Amino acid sequence: MWQTAHSWIRDLIAYEPGKPIEELAREMGIPESKIIKLASNENPLGPSPLALKAMHEAIERAHLYPDGGGFHLRNAIAEVLGLECENIILGNGSNEIIEFVGHAFLKPGDEIITARHAFAVYSLMAQLFGAKTIEVEDPAFVHDLPAMLNAITPKTRIIFIANPNNPTGTMVGQKEIDLFMQKIPNDVLVVFDEAYYEFLENPPDVLKYVREERNVVVMRTFSKIQGLANLRIGYGIAPKTIASILQKTRQPFNANGIAQAGAAAGIRDRDHIAKTRAIITEGRNYLQAAFLAIGLEYVPSHANFVLVRVGDGDSVFQALLRKGIIVRSMKSYKLPEWIRVSVGTPEQNQLFIQALADVLEKNPPRGNTLVPI
Repeated sequence: MWQTAHSWIRDLIAYEPGKPIEELAREMGIPESKIIKLASNENPLGPSPLALKAMHEAIERAHLYPDGGGFHLRNAIAEVLGLECENIILGNGSNEIIEFVGHAFLKPGDEIITARHAFAVYSLMAQLFGAKTIEVEDPAFVHDLPAMLNAITPKTRIIFIANPNNPTGTMVGQKEIDLFMQKIPNDVLVVFDEAYYEFLENPPDVLKYVREERNVVVMRTFSKIQGLANLRIGYGIAPKTIASILQKTRQPFNANGIAQAGAAAGIRDRDHIAKTRAIITEGRNYLQAAFLAIGLEYVPSHANFVLVRVGDGDSVFQALLRKGIIVRSMKSYKLPEWIRVSVGTPEQNQLFIQALADVLEKNPPRGNTLVPI
């Protein structure tokens, strides 16, 4: 049967997520309470208290199927965004929205366009549908939107723009996006991945293209600033015609009821969002200043993580694991000299910097640029 599977599926290399705390504890014999995870861009404050209360109440109904249409959550999202329920599609994390888009618009031989250092799941999902990924160079790790326009061919179906981008933390502004959207062909779908949107103080507005009924899908998630990564809940925002197509691609009950309850409460907790944004801004500034003091090149970030060049990224990653600190090796992102570190609590950030300095003292990076790019 293996031979009868689609060749593009047999060749697919599965996505490798950040290392779980439990796995490191088993491997190293380190108590879970002593492990610091700064690998997956999670919220160091955890979920909103309002979300926790709503989820505890929802557990009492765990024997019942959830609302398959996600009525209350979709309306809560629409209310916050000034849109309508019909513009919102729920996903098992925003990753599932990428899959919906693939089901709806990709077939073998089609092409998608991404930046060279973009979220790995875009190309993996394209391969799942037999489509080809065209990677466009991203000078200084920033999406080159004019170059992405030039890469469009008759086979292009989707362009993915992560803003801010993962794993680089860079972003493109309103002017660049508007110029880009003026030139997009009518038969190409633009997907704006805004998983880190809430960390921006002055974010660009791409929802205006939803209101104008352009060919766009905007993806957001409750995994990051909302602190609900464990529940896998995200959403897509699109013109009603596109949203209705994507709704047909999802499995029944794809968003569980406990997640829906927590998300609907959390999205209204502006205090928790503000506290999270503040601790991330403070921690990100601390990490970047510490990298500069150590003499490490880093990419100034707009998200809740920082990409930093440490020499042999995988060796540093492994050395930090032995100290009970999980970061993200960037070898799979074609950045073998770099690691990505999520912003944690002040104490976690300090312990990470101390551990990193100790690792680098024993294994100093070679030929590293000693200033931020």
